[in-house]
Amino acid sequence: MTPALDALRAGGRRILGRPLTDAEADAFAKYLDLLIKWNKSQRLIGSSDPRWIVHDLFLDSLLFLKVLPAAARKILDLGSGAGLPGIPIKIARSDVELTLLESRRKRASFLSTVVRELALREVRVVNARLEDVTTDLAGQFDAVVMRCAGKFEDLAAPATRLLVPGGQIVAS
Repeated sequence: MTPALDALRAGGRRILGRPLTDAEADAFAKYLDLLIKWNKSQRLIGSSDPRWIVHDLFLDSLLFLKVLPAAARKILDLGSGAGLPGIPIKIARSDVELTLLESRRKRASFLSTVVRELALREVRVVNARLEDVTTDLAGQFDAVVMRCAGKFEDLAAPATRLLVPGGQIVAS
C-alpha cells in the first residue's frame, strides 16, 4: 500500500468513524489512478501528487458527510468538475443516488469514465449548465453539494429549487 492510500485509510477512519472497507479503498485507489492519468492531458485538478489528492480532495470531500443529513438519499453534486465531492461521498455512502452536474464536456466525459470504471450504481452524469436543468431537476434532491463550483450567492437560489422541502445545500 502506498503512503497516500495509508493516509486515506487513516483519515477516512477519523472522518467516517469507521474504517474504509476493502471495496471502498479499492475504489478510491482506482479513482486516484484515473485522476492522475486524466490530469496529464485535461488539467482536472491542481496537482497530480497522490498525497495532495488524498488530503486536499478525497478527505476534504468526505468531510461533507459530517454535515449531510444521514437520511439524504438523493444528492446532486453541482459543478462536479473532477467528481468532487460527489464521487468520494458515493464511495463512502453507496446507498445514495448521485447526480453529477457538470457543464464542461471533457470533465463530464471524465466523470462518465469514473462511473464506468468504478462500477458505481445509481450515479448519473448530466452534462449541462445549472440554469438549463433547473426546471427539469426541480424538487428532486435531498441535498445539493458543491465544492469550488462558483459564487455561492449566484448558485444558492437556483440550487434551492432543486431541493425537496427541507433539503439542504452543503457548500465549501
